[in-house]
Amino acid sequence: MSDAALIDRFLEMMAAEAGAARNTVAAYRSDLMLASAVAGGRLAEADVALIGAVAHDWRDLSASTVARKAAALRRFFGFLAEEGLRADDPSAALPRPGTRRALPKTLDHDAVDRIFAAIAARLSRDPVAPADLRLAALVELLYGSGLRASELVSLPRAAVRPDQPFLILRGKGDKERLVPISDRARAAVAAWRAHLPEGAWLFPSGKAHLSRIRLYQLVKALAAEAGVPPERVSPHVLRHAFATHLLEGGADLRALQAMLGHSDIATTEIYTHVDASRLVELVNTRHPLVDARRRAD
Repeated sequence: MSDAALIDRFLEMMAAEAGAARNTVAAYRSDLMLASAVAGGRLAEADVALIGAVAHDWRDLSASTVARKAAALRRFFGFLAEEGLRADDPSAALPRPGTRRALPKTLDHDAVDRIFAAIAARLSRDPVAPADLRLAALVELLYGSGLRASELVSLPRAAVRPDQPFLILRGKGDKERLVPISDRARAAVAAWRAHLPEGAWLFPSGKAHLSRIRLYQLVKALAAEAGVPPERVSPHVLRHAFATHLLEGGADLRALQAMLGHSDIATTEIYTHVDASRLVELVNTRHPLVDARRRAD
């Protein structure tokens, strides 16, 4: 059986049994087909030497990219072995580069305030433009609820209800989660819905919903208007800001994990990065010995 056919079978398993998201399946397909091309269409039967040749083709890539590609091949070879399509699993020959998860880009409170001030200035115009009402609803949901860009743009028309402070979302990996919606966000969505044309989507565009690329462009333009460097801002950065600022305010890590839709708490723990001055402040103001010293004084 050809590499292409076996890759298709593997990806069908990933989608049906492992619940892999569409973007994950697409990334696996890309990595596996590129590896197959380097292996001359013999990836499924590759020995250690051929795997070494495939890995050598990655020599100029970053450690994180190599780790991703190796993980895709590792799962593919594991699938072939489990299905009895080859007698061995050669994935031990794949590289395991040491990778360090980078801290997420985020925004300080001042930058967020400037972005919302720019939105408020738009909404103060008379008459207010429907496009500005849509932008306000988008940004309120990004920063106020921490939605992923793909989750936000594909919200159904009735997803956010004025009498319901949460929505039930089917997100990454086709998993459902409960997402709290702030009063501000519900008010912004209600104002936008008054101008919403008929259709299935809360944020329609043509015959479909708003694209992630268009959302990205809108957020970048708003950042520039607010005087915040556009390269610092994206829909995902606003999601990071939501998480970081909630933790700074004392949110529980497990609650944040549920709101963000992370399957692994380790993914959420990356948001616990705080600056040294805040740590010092916490020790000096919250440590039990501080209260003991005050009582002694």
